[in-house]
Amino acid sequence: MGPLAVDRLVLTVAEGSARVDQWLWAVRIFKTRSLATAACRAGHVRVNGERAKAAQSVKSGDEVRVRISGFDRVLVVRETLVKRVAATVAVESYVDNSPPLPTPEETALLPRRDRGAGRPTKRERREIDKLLGRD
Repeated sequence: MGPLAVDRLVLTVAEGSARVDQWLWAVRIFKTRSLATAACRAGHVRVNGERAKAAQSVKSGDEVRVRISGFDRVLVVRETLVKRVAATVAVESYVDNSPPLPTPEETALLPRRDRGAGRPTKRERREIDKLLGRD
C-alpha cells in the first residue's frame, strides 16, 4: 500500500459522512470552503433533490447538484472526504453526471437582451429557461 492509499484512508471520514460544504471544498468544486458555504446559503446546492444547508451530511451514493455560473454540475458521492486532496484523488471521489456545457455556437443562438432593457418578463424568462434546458 503506497503513501497515496494511506493518505486517502486517513482523509476519509470514519462514520462515512461529511458536511456538504466541506466535501465540495475537499473535492475541489470550490476554491475555498467559504465559497462552498456561501453557495449553500444562496440555495445553489441540492443533496438528493433537497436544498442543502452547509452543515448537511453527505454520504456515499448521494447525488449533489451544484449551480456554478448558471449551469448545474451533477455529482454522485463515491467517497466522503473532509480534507482537501490532490486533484487526481479528488476526481476519483465522485462521479460527474453533469450534462455537457453548450458550445459557443449554441450560446450564440440564445436571445440577448439589450443592455438597460430591464428585467425579463415572465414569458421571456420561461423562454430563456427552456432554451437553457432548465425546465
